[in-house]
Amino acid sequence: MPTTDFKETVKQQADIVRIVDDYVKLKKAGAQNFSGLCPFHNEKTPSFSVHATRQFFHCFGCGVSGDVFAFIMRIENITFPESVRLVAQKLGIALPKVEFSSPQEAREAKLRMVLLDIHERAGTFLQDYLKRPEGAAARAYLAGRGLDDATIARFRIGYAPDSGFLLRDALRREFDEESLRESGLFSWKEEGSRQSSVPSLDSGQAKNNRPEQQLLRSAQDNKSVEDNGTDAGATNGGNGAELKAKSQELRAADSLEARGPKLAAFYSKFRNRVMFPIANESGRIIAFTGRTLSTDEKAGPKYLNSPETAIYSKSRVLFNLDHAKEAIRKLDYAILVEGQMDCISVFAAGFQNVLASSGTAFTEMQARLLGRFSKNVVVNFDPDTAGAKATERTLGLLVEEDFQIKVLTLEAGFDPDLYIRRKGKGAYADALKHQSQRYFDYLIRRAQGQFPTRTPEGKVKAVNYLLPHIQRVPSRIVRDELAHEIAQKLGIDSAVLRQELKHVAASRSAATIKAAPEAQITDAERILVRALASASEIQTSEQHLSARDGAEEEFDPARQARFALQSERLYEGLATESLMETLLTGGLEVTDVMELPLSDSDRARLASILLKDAEELSAERVEGAVRALRRIHLRRRLDEVQRKVEAPGRKDPTEMQALLQEKVRLKHALRDPSLAEENSGNSRQRPA
Repeated sequence: MPTTDFKETVKQQADIVRIVDDYVKLKKAGAQNFSGLCPFHNEKTPSFSVHATRQFFHCFGCGVSGDVFAFIMRIENITFPESVRLVAQKLGIALPKVEFSSPQEAREAKLRMVLLDIHERAGTFLQDYLKRPEGAAARAYLAGRGLDDATIARFRIGYAPDSGFLLRDALRREFDEESLRESGLFSWKEEGSRQSSVPSLDSGQAKNNRPEQQLLRSAQDNKSVEDNGTDAGATNGGNGAELKAKSQELRAADSLEARGPKLAAFYSKFRNRVMFPIANESGRIIAFTGRTLSTDEKAGPKYLNSPETAIYSKSRVLFNLDHAKEAIRKLDYAILVEGQMDCISVFAAGFQNVLASSGTAFTEMQARLLGRFSKNVVVNFDPDTAGAKATERTLGLLVEEDFQIKVLTLEAGFDPDLYIRRKGKGAYADALKHQSQRYFDYLIRRAQGQFPTRTPEGKVKAVNYLLPHIQRVPSRIVRDELAHEIAQKLGIDSAVLRQELKHVAASRSAATIKAAPEAQITDAERILVRALASASEIQTSEQHLSARDGAEEEFDPARQARFALQSERLYEGLATESLMETLLTGGLEVTDVMELPLSDSDRARLASILLKDAEELSAERVEGAVRALRRIHLRRRLDEVQRKVEAPGRKDPTEMQALLQEKVRLKHALRDPSLAEENSGNSRQRPA
């Protein structure tokens, strides 16, 4: 774990509002509060609040709360030590040596850090190899796609050589084999045959003519040339390193065959591919996509993606978010495309608010990730059948997350990359401005195109096509407006359509997270909890004086509340009993009350109360709250005595007399003018 001193140093320097604002669009909502849409559950009305002075967050919708480290842990899905380090990095604070709470936590964190380093080193290797003679075909491919050197450098595009050993051997100098296997960059065969373990080196190899010998001789020739001071790459048309690597592969294969099946063939997963790094939100490389340059069917898929690892989950990543997030915030909308080349071309054309789903199905987690930066999006997927279906799936997720959506459909045969290369960025800007249509206009046109709405059967099919999309819309008002609009455009009796819509809407599966019902808390309790949480001095119990004792010192609401509550225990039996007990026993021992050992319900209750501290605490308000609790205490005691008096069965005369006397005493106490309720309504109840 990070040392207490370092953790406190980071926490004191961290502004939780600024840190959270990197993830959630916050708006000022009071003197000290900021609010926004909760990133931890689906909502359309902001219930997520951040307190600038007390430096904590709380969601009134799902109940999560905590300090800046708790927020980073939850949203980044990392451990506490990693959250402290990440916040420190954001603030530019030098990092000490990390300590962890368990060996397992240490292993997991170490693996993530090692995998990040492996991917960064791999990225550098692949970028360097693109510049070498062996990368000529890759450079030609990128030039043909209209990418200049600046764009290639910005996106850190590289080239994976045809050899399966070059990248492995380069990384082996710094990292152990187990970490390399965990990286997802390599393939291997445990106890496999030589034939299945070693990658194909040359499609012209035959079993009987032993081309390995020719390769070995060629590699030896390269070596002799190098010894004579001549560049082997130049002598062999830029293939010197390739030949040496292939000879290493053959020697390794021979070694495997000689030593038996216990060893594994271990080689690069990406070979002869243009490499597109995938970065996390901070810009660290976490995965790759490789586009093959080979026409051989044995080369594998056209696009090959990294598998999921400890640092990469494809459902949680949006390609180019590290470059695009500031432009998305500034412009308040994102352009969402399907492929990485589409994204790079659109970005290079000057539209820097563009993201890509990397060719995978768009996910709920990606929608929520995008929603942290803007709720406005233009979806520009390929216009072919597969692209149209992907658009519909994406629209459905974005609708459920309450995005404002437009759809840009380019001419048939044009994806965004080709459109910009053929027609220019001006034409794309014009299409973005004039051809983008509301998402339901797009869906209605799709329905009209697929089904002949001039016939009753066609209308039924069109409605059945559209109803699931309408069903996803969170707002009933918007659903009703859409039903009316669709009815008009399809020529259907809107009353009939609305009836069908009501039937579908009644079974909506999208669940809304609601806060658990809170116990009733009086205004008096709220005031006294705020007072206890405002402790400004650490004093011994002998120094706690009532504000009416005439002490010539600044009013301290915490001291006044503690004196009354501790001496009379007025909080017993209240909804806030356990919370007040914790504040009384430990409130003076911490500088931040949110760090007290509270239950989840008490922590949420405390956060809720502190985020609504609109009125200033004064001696009169605190004293009024104490009087209100005294009245509550007396009334509860009177109710208890009355129940005993009215209880069935014979009672001892002495006991009955004592109960009646206690009843008279309590009624007399309630008539005490000093306990009279004031206009502040301190005894009214309302939900926490």
